[in-house]
Amino acid sequence: SISRLMWAIETGSLEAAKAIVSDLLTIRADRDRYYFGMEILFERHPDIIKRLCLDAPGLLPTLFDGLIWRSRTSDNGQRRVNYYIKHLVQDADGGVSKSTEWITENSDPKIVCHPIVAMVTDMIWN
Repeated sequence: SISRLMWAIETGSLEAAKAIVSDLLTIRADRDRYYFGMEILFERHPDIIKRLCLDAPGLLPTLFDGLIWRSRTSDNGQRRVNYYIKHLVQDADGGVSKSTEWITENSDPKIVCHPIVAMVTDMIWN
């Protein structure tokens, strides 16, 4: 089946693609469970980082921002933060993800300095 996200990127509808990424990476809840589309996004598009680097680098900050959850409240001046980096460290087969390689080849200093990328590279290289 056709992916609406890839179709939006390929046709240059980057505002629609941004809305799709933002919607997928919004955490929602009901009485029974939480919903977060990160797993679905990376299962359906394991090369999403590569595709965005090549075709829509302006969407990388939206994707990376969606992989960070920040608590609304602070405790003693500190705020709890969760980084969802599994798919940036490990590929579907359990090997090392190529996302760092794709980001490096993109040569965008703003993206390399994003907190998600910094966390991934620190984990891999330390």
